[in-house]
Amino acid sequence: MSYRLTVIGTGYLGATHAACMADLGFEVLGLDVDEERIARLAAGDLPFFEPGLEPVLRRGLESGRLRFTSSYKEAAEFGDVHFLCVGTPQKAGEYAADLTYVDDAINSLAPLLERPCVVVGKSTVPVGTAERLADTMARIAPVGADAVLAWNPEFLREGFAVQDTLHPDRIVAGLPDDRHAAEHAEKVLREIYRSMIAHGTPFITCDYPTAELVKVSANAFLATKISFINAMAEVCEAAHADVTKLSEALSYDDRIGGKFLGPGLGFGGGCLPKDIRAFMARAGELGADQALTFLREVDEINIRRRIRMVDLARQMLGGSFDGRTVGVLGAAFKPNSDDVRDSPALDVAASIRAQGAAVTVYDPQAMGNARRAQPSLEYGESALSAARGAHVVLLLTEWAEFRGMDPDSLASVVAERNIVDGRNALDPEKWRAAGWTYRALGRP
Repeated sequence: MSYRLTVIGTGYLGATHAACMADLGFEVLGLDVDEERIARLAAGDLPFFEPGLEPVLRRGLESGRLRFTSSYKEAAEFGDVHFLCVGTPQKAGEYAADLTYVDDAINSLAPLLERPCVVVGKSTVPVGTAERLADTMARIAPVGADAVLAWNPEFLREGFAVQDTLHPDRIVAGLPDDRHAAEHAEKVLREIYRSMIAHGTPFITCDYPTAELVKVSANAFLATKISFINAMAEVCEAAHADVTKLSEALSYDDRIGGKFLGPGLGFGGGCLPKDIRAFMARAGELGADQALTFLREVDEINIRRRIRMVDLARQMLGGSFDGRTVGVLGAAFKPNSDDVRDSPALDVAASIRAQGAAVTVYDPQAMGNARRAQPSLEYGESALSAARGAHVVLLLTEWAEFRGMDPDSLASVVAERNIVDGRNALDPEKWRAAGWTYRALGRP
């Protein structure tokens, strides 16, 4: 059977999932309450930057397999399987996740479900949410228990979203306790992901709580690994050791590995920071808060890297930013993205400006989002324009464009040859040979 799919929420996750499912041959209807976003997607225009996704989106539109709507009624009538892909941001002033969009989506869709279907949650939610949503659906959907809920967490990496959707490293299916409903939901998901399973992708079935915990546990582990090497960077600075060599030596231990062991400015974005905070909040609600107290220190280590970056830049300017000019290379929280949510780069830039410096920022893709997030900063049209007249240059997002910069070209526009490498992305000897004073987090 060829199922017709809806994707509810067309942000980063939803737009990617909708386009990729259409590329696999499914008829897909994307739904969002944001009319402007729907219009842009329907015109083949991505509202965000993601390498390789726009051609996939346009292929789906041109084939007729992919459409967009703002009508829940149309989605309910169209879909056999409804993917829930709405955001779960951090609550203002709290660590907990804001489930407003998740609840709104279920409360809007469920009363319109008049025939059997499967609703598949992909959003990152606190453990216990799926059970609550399943109860809500059973209570308010006209079709009752024939609207089955499954939980299928996403594991997308920004910059690699198409690859991660079409060739995932695992598929997790959280299924209801009812055996008949679970068997039906599993059959449907196995059919949707058939091509991936055929190529060897593991398909893991479990209960709702386990599926909900997989995503946040993975993010907590990755955040811990990043903060671990950055904690070692703090020790290296005190001991006059080199954290990049320490990381290299650790990476050869196959129990540890080198992924996510890159020392630098730390993590940001729309997932890791808010997910580990929501995980701590939910553990507290469950009475298991002591199990995750280490995540508070993981979060604090990450924030300390930003403070240390500002301190290092100030030291290079003789102890004060007053009347000095700073060039900042990078605004996105990571390369190959235009996402500036909780961006360490923008945070550092804004902090330095608040301390008296004139700050100019350049990023290859995130300029629009950066201007909206930090309108008081100045913005350049290139790396050279951002660095023009600078007394110190900060590399804060490791775009390939910045990693490959020519020290002599940059030297021709700056006021002083001072650079702080916030991502340990440059060759110190090359820059020092060109007359630059080079500093980096965790290195002598």
